[in-house]
Amino acid sequence: MLDDRKKKVLQAIVEEYINTAEPVSSNLLANNHGLNYSSATIRNEMADLEKNGYLDKTHTSSGRIPSEKGYRYYVDELLKDDNISREEIKYISSKLETKVNEIEDLTKIAATTISEVTHYTTLSIGPKPEAQLIEEIKFVLLGSRMMLAVILTDAGLVKETIIKFDEDINEKQVETMNYMFNNKLKHQPIETINRPLEDYLYDEMTYSINVIKPVIEQIKKVLEEDEKIYLEGANKSFDLPEFNSLEVAKNFINILDTKELVTDMLNTGFAEDINVYIGEENQKEELKDFSVVTFKHKVNGKDLGTIGIIGPKRMDYSKVISVMKYINKKLKEIE
Repeated sequence: MLDDRKKKVLQAIVEEYINTAEPVSSNLLANNHGLNYSSATIRNEMADLEKNGYLDKTHTSSGRIPSEKGYRYYVDELLKDDNISREEIKYISSKLETKVNEIEDLTKIAATTISEVTHYTTLSIGPKPEAQLIEEIKFVLLGSRMMLAVILTDAGLVKETIIKFDEDINEKQVETMNYMFNNKLKHQPIETINRPLEDYLYDEMTYSINVIKPVIEQIKKVLEEDEKIYLEGANKSFDLPEFNSLEVAKNFINILDTKELVTDMLNTGFAEDINVYIGEENQKEELKDFSVVTFKHKVNGKDLGTIGIIGPKRMDYSKVISVMKYINKKLKEIE
């Protein structure tokens, strides 16, 4: 447990290092951070913080930098989560007021806004399909051998697909399919449709296999599509000094290019919480040089997916978490 003086010194060091990316000296803290302690006192506190694992000492300077333990204590105990300006609040509000037709669009807008305000790379992914219920299936005849299928889930996810047939179909058949598919599948979890759809339909449908089979296959295909990952602001990270290291830069690019890794990263954590993983706290070895902040957001109890930020361990956690909390609050206000 740190006393108040150590807390103030640690907070000052973390915030100074976040701003400058330079090791922090006792003289700098004494002169610039209004701690009202002498350089000698600050130096002693820094030595104790280093001894207890909260600070690291670089080889090229007498200054200190935060360790992962120091960042974790800062995030858990010292961080201010109201680090957001009126201009940023106004900008975020205006962006989220944009009318959207699909939940996926709202998630993308939120992720883009976070990247624009924080200047970090953001990634987002929609709600897991298997966690959703089918709200409605709508078939629309487009031609004698072509039909549009629209699948709406309870989370607001909309899937559209074109179904082509080897024989003619008519409006009456389409109307019957609308009734039958909704009667059997409405309010059913997507994951339960892994069994053949024939189990739902063939007992009551008398149409040709050439009509039913492509409908079944195409609906399965569109519902089982891989989750889409959206990336914003990847170029912003390369302006940070940490990315002057070729190894760090290459690793970062590889992370963004590995869909499975990004999906795992976004799907960790607890629902509706802001989750912070610093360096070694990340489960994947590839992420050990980075910090990841994610939150899963909902509207009216419906899962909208997950938004995450990836950046150096010297991330401005106060800004990132403040912006995420405000955006999360605004999203909850959307009906």
